[in-house]
Amino acid sequence: MAEVGDYRILHEAALRDHFAGIPDLKALIGGEPAAWGITEVGDGNLNLVFIVKGTRGGVAVKQALPYVRLVGESWPLPLSRAHYEYLALSKQAQLAPGLVPVLLHHNETLALTVMELLEPHIIMRKGMVAATQYPGFVDDITTFMARTLFFTSDLALSAAEKKQGIAAFAGNHALCKITEDLIFTDPYRIAEQNRWTAPYLDGLAAELRDDMELHVAISRLKLKFMASPEALLHGDLHTGSIMVTESQTRVIDPEFAFYGPMGFDVGAVLANLLMAHFASAGHERMPGERQAFESWVLETVEKVWSEFARKFLDLWRAGATGDAYPVTLFAGERGAARLEAERQAYMQRLFADTVGFAAAKTIRRIFGLAHNIDFELIEDPKKRAISEARAVRLARAMMVETGEFGTIADITGAARKLRDWMPEFANG
Repeated sequence: MAEVGDYRILHEAALRDHFAGIPDLKALIGGEPAAWGITEVGDGNLNLVFIVKGTRGGVAVKQALPYVRLVGESWPLPLSRAHYEYLALSKQAQLAPGLVPVLLHHNETLALTVMELLEPHIIMRKGMVAATQYPGFVDDITTFMARTLFFTSDLALSAAEKKQGIAAFAGNHALCKITEDLIFTDPYRIAEQNRWTAPYLDGLAAELRDDMELHVAISRLKLKFMASPEALLHGDLHTGSIMVTESQTRVIDPEFAFYGPMGFDVGAVLANLLMAHFASAGHERMPGERQAFESWVLETVEKVWSEFARKFLDLWRAGATGDAYPVTLFAGERGAARLEAERQAYMQRLFADTVGFAAAKTIRRIFGLAHNIDFELIEDPKKRAISEARAVRLARAMMVETGEFGTIADITGAARKLRDWMPEFANG
């Protein structure tokens, strides 16, 4: 499947010719097109990604394929996802300036987007596998989430503005369907594309398929995902969609963007940090060598929630311009006190959503189609399975017993206790 209408897949020669005809890009890259270095670097599941470099600079290029790259042409996928990614990046740049890559060019027909080349940034997940700490991450990611979620919610928008936003992204349902199946359904049933670290996790996979309490919990989360358009979500906010240096953070790849429950984005960030914590033991060459990193990860989990909540509440207190919670209903000291109590209750509900979605994101990365390198790069499959089983044990508790995790410290405390827990197969 090489072409759809006027769309064509741009491999190196075609990409070179295309850019040569765009004066601004040609000038930015510098030099003669024939001398440009063009490298395909995409390691994701869906798209082609190129780096183009010349004498003056470079750019990053992303082109959507008309199918899921991880699977092939047997799984077609609409090119329109590039349109929604461009819309999301544009909105995020407005709301959280400096935290997404600069957009340089977009071609709707070719499903092609050109962005600034982020150097020396690396994918955060790769850095965390190497036990790298990122001191600027908490401030950046919490600013990104607080601003993009608050300012696209009913707390900041009129009802008409909010509905227009929902409508603008409503057509991205094919990407939502991937999430609905791969995260909220397939890991809990027999599905052709499921995989896990066999044979060690065979028993745990069977338990998931037979766990009715878990099935109810994941179904409630799926319903919330489908039916709660609270704010514009990134939709895939994991550590593989974040590029970092020790002092800078850039959020990339929002092609799954749509209006959904805020806890899904926040939970995705926390889930990936927790998975990095559990995977760390499998990357040890000597016992205890990654202790400082693991402590930093769990401190980061706590700070991500606490700072996000603080920033979100500050925005609400300072700029509640939306149609929700009209200020005229909360006049005077008594009204102000009651509204503040309601804000706190709102955040507690959001935290409960976050806990559940974090659990769902964890389980899908261990039993579903697309895994992550935190676990996958653990060479010894038994060690990998032990790390994964610890993560699943916490995730199951977070999803089914959400009320037992009233604070973020409850989650990190449970993660610390599970750090050295051994599943039954470990002794076999």
